[in-house]
Amino acid sequence: MDLRHEDIILETDRYRIEGKLTLPREGYRSRLSDYVNQRDREFFALSETTVTALDAPDQVRHAAFLMVARTHVRLVTLASEGSFGAA
Repeated sequence: MDLRHEDIILETDRYRIEGKLTLPREGYRSRLSDYVNQRDREFFALSETTVTALDAPDQVRHAAFLMVARTHVRLVTLASEGSFGAA
């Protein structure tokens, strides 16, 4: 299967996570929305992540690999779609 890495932004109640999600290059579940809406997926595996605490934006951590439980995800978007935050 031909794969691609998509830069995404994911938020939980406590953290903003930026990283790369591996998706199929084309076809079935190649769109972020299709991938995220898979009911049988319990975790999202991300690589090259930056984790920022929402209540303390100066607290930043980096991880080569991170798994995030689907039940904790409140927001997910392509990083190319822009940034969220207080204006």
